[in-house]
Amino acid sequence: MSSKPEPKDVHQLNGTGPSASPCSSDGPGREPLAGTSEFLGPDGAGVEVVIESRANAKGVREEDALLENGSQSNESDDVSTDRGPAPPSPLKETSFSIGLQVLFPFLLAGFGTVAAGMVLDIVQHWEVFQKVTEVFILVPALLGLKGNLEMTLASRLSTAANIGHMDTPKELWRMITGNMALIQVQATVVGFLASIAAVVFGWIPDGHFSIPHAFLLCASSVATAFIASLVLGMIMIGVIIGSRKIGINPDNVATPIAASLGDLITLALLSGISWGLYLELNHWRYIYPLVCAFFVALLPVWVVLARGSPATREVLYSGWEPVIIAMAISSVGGLILDKTVSDPNFAGMAVFTPVINGVGGNLVAVQASRISTFLHMNGMPGENSEQAPRRCPSPCTTFFSPDVNSRSARVLFLLVVPGHLVFLYTISCMQGGHTTLTLIFIIFYMTAALLQVLILLYIADWMVHWMWGRGLDPDNFSIPYLTALGDLLGTGLLALSFHVLWLIGDRDTDVGD
Repeated sequence: MSSKPEPKDVHQLNGTGPSASPCSSDGPGREPLAGTSEFLGPDGAGVEVVIESRANAKGVREEDALLENGSQSNESDDVSTDRGPAPPSPLKETSFSIGLQVLFPFLLAGFGTVAAGMVLDIVQHWEVFQKVTEVFILVPALLGLKGNLEMTLASRLSTAANIGHMDTPKELWRMITGNMALIQVQATVVGFLASIAAVVFGWIPDGHFSIPHAFLLCASSVATAFIASLVLGMIMIGVIIGSRKIGINPDNVATPIAASLGDLITLALLSGISWGLYLELNHWRYIYPLVCAFFVALLPVWVVLARGSPATREVLYSGWEPVIIAMAISSVGGLILDKTVSDPNFAGMAVFTPVINGVGGNLVAVQASRISTFLHMNGMPGENSEQAPRRCPSPCTTFFSPDVNSRSARVLFLLVVPGHLVFLYTISCMQGGHTTLTLIFIIFYMTAALLQVLILLYIADWMVHWMWGRGLDPDNFSIPYLTALGDLLGTGLLALSFHVLWLIGDRDTDVGD
């Protein structure tokens, strides 16, 4: 009665159907596997199950390899099973090629931050900035949107372009519409939350709260965030598509260019919109809630578009934590700026803050985007691969190992001093900052800038790998934290430097002239 199982029953024991059997030939040149009857003894049912299970597993691996490579090859059976799906090959880059590709966008981004600093140095004397000082708290938070949104968008699209997810027009259009809709949702929400943070941080020290000023901050913040994200998002898409067509790695150019115009456009919009709304403070106060209501009413449209793209659907639901926390961190930097910019002992903070914050954020965003792309080329977040996440990398590993990410960290760090010297000279020629560029001032400024970038590059190496190990996509989660930390470190270290210079005395530094 207990005869050995039929072949059909053997398939069922192994959890596979007849169609999954690898014994059938899938194409020319494939050798058929040996039949199980050759290996069966008088009571060898168990041997048959093991052989069939291995054969099925082998067939599944072969089919997965063919699907992953996207082509039906004529390779032998041994080749198809011994070699797994080949990941995309990383771009071969030397230190010179990395520096050459990063240098021009870095300088362009730096001049953008210099222009933003000059604008802030001018508008800080406007009546709206004098009467509604909480606008200063909005400055780092809204300028940080380039890290929360535009740089994250640039990193996400750069990774998608490098791994071949934007090669067809259909994929390209889906990525564009989904990502543009996503950043409009995030910009509106983060702009609204930034205005609330500005009101709270402005109210806590003074104990004074003005409802018209609160509505002014809300309308200015939401309108600025929405328009700036729309303009910069379209610029980013054009940069990434163009860089791929001319053979440049988008990771090296997209994020710096996002910042080159980001600070200037955002600060100009914030100044102009807040000034225009302030003029209507005593005549058309109801325009403030109408502006807020208009942009909030557009949210359902952007949500529907963002949900329609698989690439942005997950970020729409789970990507809020980093942008909101990053906004809060940047707002703390804004509070420092608000308390120092009007102090004569800190003259020059307004023009130098966007520069030091922007340069640090640009460099660390490039590094985070490069590490993320490197990891994506070797698997998916959370997978165990040869590039295993490092929980606590040593500084020597981050900056002095022979791998390409350490090489890029050294190149980016070496750009700090010559870059800042160029930017300081430009500010001096434009007579901005109300600060004489003496040797001791330059030494303190460079020390703060080097320390900021050194800390940021080390944190980026740890954070990107740590997030990858937890199954989080670093393109969506790491850059907002890193650029926000750059804003806080830059503003804090710069304020500390100005304070030490004030303690040394005006005779040595001429600060405040």
